[in-house]
Amino acid sequence: MNSEKIVLITGANSGIGKAAAFKFAREGCTVIMACRNLELSTGVQEEIKRTTKNERVDLIKLDVSSFESIRTFCSQFKEQYEKLDVLIHNAAYANHGEKYRLSADHIELTFATNTIGPYLMTMLLVDHLKKSDDARILHASSNIVKHYFDPKKDIDVSNLRGERKDDKKFSVYNMYRDSKMALVLLTFKLAEELKSEGIKVNAIQINGAKMSKETLMKFTPAWRMIARIQNLFFPPPKKFAECYFKICMTEQFKTTTGKLINDKNEIMEPTVTNPNIKMQIKQFTGSNLYPAYAENRDNWEKVWNFCRELTRLKAE
Repeated sequence: MNSEKIVLITGANSGIGKAAAFKFAREGCTVIMACRNLELSTGVQEEIKRTTKNERVDLIKLDVSSFESIRTFCSQFKEQYEKLDVLIHNAAYANHGEKYRLSADHIELTFATNTIGPYLMTMLLVDHLKKSDDARILHASSNIVKHYFDPKKDIDVSNLRGERKDDKKFSVYNMYRDSKMALVLLTFKLAEELKSEGIKVNAIQINGAKMSKETLMKFTPAWRMIARIQNLFFPPPKKFAECYFKICMTEQFKTTTGKLINDKNEIMEPTVTNPNIKMQIKQFTGSNLYPAYAENRDNWEKVWNFCRELTRLKAE
């Protein structure tokens, strides 16, 4: 029953995360909102409780770019809850146009938030996920990974510790692109690692949702103008909240793991390595294919190893 399900959503105070918190609460789940801005989040929490008539909506402070915050959050969560059924890594950093920034742990902020933090958080919560009879993890990726249809693209991990922080060619957009592909690779690797524990791990490819005014204001003026134009064509966050729910709660995806899923709730397939012109057009215009880059197990290991190295978690 949904009333027994404990669902943890990062970045649950705005956008898709907020819409998802409403959806899971409305369906009777216990929802934990993991958010950095408690002042903003408290109002959202009360709104969700009032609207859904569900009092089991908790709020715990979390900055997913900070290892200390993640560890504190996980300790607090495990003290309050005996298990975890659904873990949704929704929070992301995408402040396009900003200069190179380092997290508190001296890691480039985009990667720290979008890839490294989710890895650490998952590893610290694995024991609680094991206690669920149907544990599911969902990573929010993006159709920005389509850049990897270019066979020359490769995730650059050589500038994650500020090695070239003054490089004028630095771009949050490029870091976001690489971090979201890294998250897909991490999805596939984690699914393999956690399969014996019965924990399912999937990713959803988000092709854009209407952004809030708060999100738009984080962009530099030029990027803000582009985003406002995109907003005219993007669907509301509720659309992807419905996808989150279906992937994490329904029988359709009960045994699905290690997959990338599109906005139509379809399991995507890898493209061929050397596509012809017809296939290339299908790659960029369709939503059923993802880059062959993500199928390369060496790439899985590359992401796995730098996540483990940067979080100082040793292999068992």
